[in-house]
This record gives sequence, C-alpha cells and structure tokens, in this order.
Amino acid sequence: MKIYVETERLILREILPADIDGMFELDADPAVHHYLGNNPVKSIEQIPAIIEFIRKQYVDYGIGRWAVIDKRTNDFLGWAGLKYITEEQNGHIRYYDLGYRFIKRYWGKGFATEAAIATLDYGFNTLGLKEIVAIADCQNKGSNNVLRKVGFTFTNVFEIDGVPHNWYALAKNPSKHQPCKITS
Repeated sequence: MKIYVETERLILREILPADIDGMFELDADPAVHHYLGNNPVKSIEQIPAIIEFIRKQYVDYGIGRWAVIDKRTNDFLGWAGLKYITEEQNGHIRYYDLGYRFIKRYWGKGFATEAAIATLDYGFNTLGLKEIVAIADCQNKGSNNVLRKVGFTFTNVFEIDGVPHNWYALAKNPSKHQPCKITS
C-alpha cells in the first residue's frame, strides 16, 4: 500500500480492493451524488470495477484519486486527489483535475479542505505541475466554498449534460503551497 500524503488528521493513500465497503457506502448514497449527475451505484458488485478504474490511472498516468483515511480511527472517509483528464472538457484537454468525495457523515468537518490543500501541495511540489483545475456544480455551495478557500480562481461557467458548472484554475505559487509531510 502506497501512502502519498499525510496531514495532521488524514492519510491519503492508494485506493485498494479492500476499500470496497467504504466505496460502496460513498457511491450508493443519493445525497453524495446529488451534484454528480444523480446516479449512485445500485449494488456493491459495481464497486470492484470503479476501484480497478482508479487503480489503472495510477499505472497509466502516475496519479489518481486517493483513499482518505482518518488517522485517529483508521476509517475510510472518502476519496480525494488528482485525476489526469484526457477527454475534452470546457475547451481543455490533458489537464490535472482536483476532486474529492466524502461519505455524508464526514461532511462539514474540514476534511475536504485539508485533503485539497495536501493534494495541491503534492501536485505542485512533488509532481511539478504548473496548473491544477477543479470543477463544481454551480449549486454545490460546499464544494465551491472549499475550492475558493484553498485558492482556486473562478474562470467561467460551462455545462455538463445541461447542468451549469463552475470551472476553476490554480497556477503554482510557491509562497502559497508549503510542503506537508509526504511519505513514499
């Protein structure tokens, strides 16, 4: 198991096949999918393919979403991290997207912000990226707040399947992204 980043409260590590129960709890919840196209998974049998898709990104692109684990309890909270996007979106292609998704009972505790800051640090200081983007449904106040809080700049509104989304970008700024503890 590879740990990419540790923060004060979190371990961000590769997603493993053993994360099936946590991933199912996350992706089966209609509240979690409210701003993600309202298409939660219907059965736990769908989860191994999702995990394998993420793990393939580690091999193909050297990056993918990470499991977010509570250091104190060892609970699976959700996922966060970067994804390399190879399909055109909002006039862009081949870019790194910051994303996060948390089990509902962990919302509002600062985990998304903490994971986003750690992900930005990893992207800029470890991977040497020059820019990271993020996308949020215009109605998703929580996610839009997190993205602004961690330094993203709103660029424009565009549509995904007829739903307005905000496009954000953040360029590397060495003074803003101080290294956090990273383990190999």
